Amino acid sequence: MAGETVICVVGNLTAAPEMRYTNSGVPFASFTIASTPRTFDKQSNEWKDGEGLFLRATVWREFAEQCANSLTKGMRVIARGNLRQRSYDDKDGQRRTSYELDIDEIGPSLRYATAQVTRAQQQGSGGGFGAIAGQQSPQWGNAPQNGGSEPGGFGGGFNDEQPF
Repeated sequence: MAGETVICVVGNLTAAPEMRYTNSGVPFASFTIASTPRTFDKQSNEWKDGEGLFLRATVWREFAEQCANSLTKGMRVIARGNLRQRSYDDKDGQRRTSYELDIDEIGPSLRYATAQVTRAQQQGSGGGFGAIAGQQSPQWGNAPQNGGSEPGGFGGGFNDEQPF
């Protein structure tokens, strides 16, 4: 959609994603990403934390289930999505504004950690690279296949068949 405010946030999850469902049964997960800038103070020769940003984030449908099964409290993530502004009246009648991130993509940061990725089976026709009926989805990650005999010693990886 034109005119969207797309941002990328790197930060840590303050809690594990919370799975919920709309009245019509659509799954979604919500969580908060905390991002605190750090700068090096040359005078004191130490790192100083700036003011933290706590951004509420939401993911929908199968993506929500994958996030709830993969992300944990404290995990450093990189998230990209549309920034939304919402205004409301609090319990004291004061007008408030909140900012939320409707996430398109999220994954673990590999700067200080490692991850092993497993391709999720697609349900329905939501696009992407889901397996065609009767075909196995290509494997991603480091799990050895074919007895670990992949050339180059990478194990796992991609097969040559188109997933669509």
